[in-house]
Amino acid sequence: MLVTNRFVVDVDVADEFTERAHAALTALAARPGYLRGRLVRALDDPRHWCLVTEWESVGAYRRALGGFEVKVTAVPLLAQSVDEPSAYETLATAPPGGAVVVSASDRAADPHR
Repeated sequence: MLVTNRFVVDVDVADEFTERAHAALTALAARPGYLRGRLVRALDDPRHWCLVTEWESVGAYRRALGGFEVKVTAVPLLAQSVDEPSAYETLATAPPGGAVVVSASDRAADPHR
């Protein structure tokens, strides 16, 4: 599962934001189910940042958000991200030079039942 949190950060506070994002990434990386993460910035507009993390499952990610260190360092930062969907399930992958591998959705066929 992929989580993308986008941020719009004024250039004059970018250093402070970077420190906070590093602390958040460190806290998230210590949680079970964490696979990898990165902090990225847009090449065309340095005000646009994204914290991208990958998790074994949606459950692992949700449990990670409940960890004390994550609540203290990551959750306040994540609350400042752009208000939009941020958690995505993987439906297809392709290794370099390989074929597409399709995965079934974890979503219920009819979530209203």
